Amino acid sequence: MTMASYLTLVAAILLLLLLAGLWRVMRGPTTADGMLASQLFGTAGVAILMLLGIVQQQNALLNTALVLALLAPLTLITFVVLAGRKS
Repeated sequence: MTMASYLTLVAAILLLLLLAGLWRVMRGPTTADGMLASQLFGTAGVAILMLLGIVQQQNALLNTALVLALLAPLTLITFVVLAGRKS
């Protein structure tokens, strides 16, 4: 197997992890579970985009991963602010 095959396999495993996170969002008993799953989406999404960017040698995917990595913490901040207002 080549390195590209291994990286593609890792991206597929991360995609399965995202599906497990989606299950937690749908079935989570609290909103905090959903928030943690959305952070998982951000982290795994960045990892998948970076892996695919390396495999396909496309800088656009790497740039998109960096933008997603910068935007992901904003969702957490928004959640904390909104959860603080409800309490």
